[in-house]
Amino acid sequence: MRLIGWAIALAVAGITPAAAQTTASAPTPVTSSAAAPKGATAAPVATPPAGTAQNPGKADAAQPAIVPGSVGHMIPTPGAGEPNGSKGIQLQVTPIGEEASHFHNWWLLPLCAIISAFVLILLITALVRFRRGANPEPSRNSHNTLLEVVWTLAPVLILVAIAIPSIRLLRHQYDPPKADVTVKVTGHQWYWSYELPDYGVSFDSYMLKEAKDPTRQSNQRARTNADGPPLLAVDERLVIPAGKVVKFIVTADDVIHSFAVPAFWLKQDANPGQLNETWAKVDRPGVYFGQCSELCGARHGFMPIAVEVVPAAQFAAWVASKGGTMPGAKPIAAALPTGGAAGQMTTPAPAVPGTATAVPAPAPANPNVANRATAND
Repeated sequence: MRLIGWAIALAVAGITPAAAQTTASAPTPVTSSAAAPKGATAAPVATPPAGTAQNPGKADAAQPAIVPGSVGHMIPTPGAGEPNGSKGIQLQVTPIGEEASHFHNWWLLPLCAIISAFVLILLITALVRFRRGANPEPSRNSHNTLLEVVWTLAPVLILVAIAIPSIRLLRHQYDPPKADVTVKVTGHQWYWSYELPDYGVSFDSYMLKEAKDPTRQSNQRARTNADGPPLLAVDERLVIPAGKVVKFIVTADDVIHSFAVPAFWLKQDANPGQLNETWAKVDRPGVYFGQCSELCGARHGFMPIAVEVVPAAQFAAWVASKGGTMPGAKPIAAALPTGGAAGQMTTPAPAVPGTATAVPAPAPANPNVANRATAND
């Protein structure tokens, strides 16, 4: 038996990855010399562990200034779109959510209360009326046709009364109107990525840590009350326009996640290799929080969701701040060639044989904008 135990121990040690057998070490500093002048040495910048960085290449001093109340940083309304300690369903701000909340509060709950009260009355009646002291001689009746018909039809009618509004709600939920905005949501371990393909905007969203959190990196902005509640505030919120139908295409790149925003009556699993769809139409501007609702690993509880709903004009300003463009917007006119006057068209000089034509340098890449040309190659 001892030999078998040693054999098992050696086998386990042999198949254990080397990374798991060594102690964790501090992240290796990385240096960036892209923007450094020639001959100068770039200062090392610590790269935070995967899944915790807000902006790995910038320290706190280089982070963009956050203005509470600005687009993308709206101050949340206490008790709206976030847990407030009360029982019941959160205040719903979508047509589907309002219909579902009404069905739950004014149909299912009263029906459950009536059934529970009726069963309780039957139980008390049976205990009092048919106890041994009141009936020393037990009854010999074994059948009652009317009673059997009633207790068969009553559950059927109850189920029909529940099924009709349920099917209507499901039909409204899974037969969405034409989408005005499409958002692709990708779940990762343990953060979210958002992409608005029609606007050329894409970014990652991480949870904001507390100022005294020892795991917070020096290049991570700490959470404030203007960002939202603890464990729900994020560095980059998803911004959508108010009064527009937003279609969410939900997927994942590693394990199963779940994109859930309670105030939208929205919960959609994110499965690797699959594209699942859901939608929402929010008329009330504000900030609405959610979380991953599928156990996805060690930091499952630390990948919150924050959606900011703003008027159309502010949404356009947010898209521009992310380097995107509104559909149908005209691109900025290119500068006129040298020697051309405003309102005049210049003819390029003919090419001279034996001379090379200078090729303009490509524009710097914007990390927040999807490069469609590269993606299509």
